[in-house]
Amino acid sequence: MSETVFLDRETLDGGDLDLSTLAAISKDWRSVGRTAPGEVALTIGEARIVITNKCVIDAGVLDACPRLELINVVATGVNNIDVDAARARGVTVTHCRGYGTEAVSQHAIALMLALSTRLIDYHQAVQRGRWEQSPDFCLLDYPIRELAGQTLVVVGYGDLGAAVAHKAEALGMNVQLAERPGVETPRAGRLTFEAGVECADVLTLHCPLTDSTHQMIDAGILKRMKSTALLINTARGGLIDEAALARALRTGEIAGAGLDGLSVEPPVNGNPLLAPGLPNLIVTPHSAWGSRRARQRIVEQSVENLHAWIEGAPIRCVT
Repeated sequence: MSETVFLDRETLDGGDLDLSTLAAISKDWRSVGRTAPGEVALTIGEARIVITNKCVIDAGVLDACPRLELINVVATGVNNIDVDAARARGVTVTHCRGYGTEAVSQHAIALMLALSTRLIDYHQAVQRGRWEQSPDFCLLDYPIRELAGQTLVVVGYGDLGAAVAHKAEALGMNVQLAERPGVETPRAGRLTFEAGVECADVLTLHCPLTDSTHQMIDAGILKRMKSTALLINTARGGLIDEAALARALRTGEIAGAGLDGLSVEPPVNGNPLLAPGLPNLIVTPHSAWGSRRARQRIVEQSVENLHAWIEGAPIRCVT
């Protein structure tokens, strides 16, 4: 049996990454494109080290794989790992951090720009032949706004939020920071969540999905936003009440939204935000993080994680 097993390589590598340094760590390496849920324990077998992105490793899998000592998650989120069960069995869990800061912040700005310039609407108008039918040299069917001078409110000011703020300032935006919901006394230099929502021309979310942030953007919050405001979410889909957002877009409560992902991914049973005809909405398929460079950083961090663990000084540990 293999010493090291990568359970779901294809969720990270589309054939464009260099995995040689990762494969070279173990004397016996096996890489599997995808592992079905019912075959995780069988695929792990007698391996001591497992690399995974989204495969679920719960207490049952851990019990079936007693030789397992290290789980390295090639992502930041570890909700697919029973961390408590791993800790109880002495299994170390490591993950990767900060690899997608540039890619995700770039994507957030791209969504702001596309919504503000109505880029997709104009592109589709040209494809429909509207420009060819125009009596004028140009089409100005959709209102265009400039981001310069607009107020960007950032909720979640970690590395990602800071990177978005930096890029937005380069565009001439007025950047404000807001606390998460429930904070009544904001830190110096920050607004309450409610005050931030009300003053935002663009509201961008960069906070984790927790019990306190679940559907933090609900019908009440959407009503408090400016009718000209844009909502950007490159964090987790569950931060937004999606049915409420669909209604707000239809009724013009806000001017547009740009989202990278939804509450359930992939949305195999549909989603209110996938309904046809929603105005000025852009949904991308949780792809903001996926630049080749960002994914190669994950490989590089994983190599560091495995080397450090082998040397007895593990890094980026969850357990």
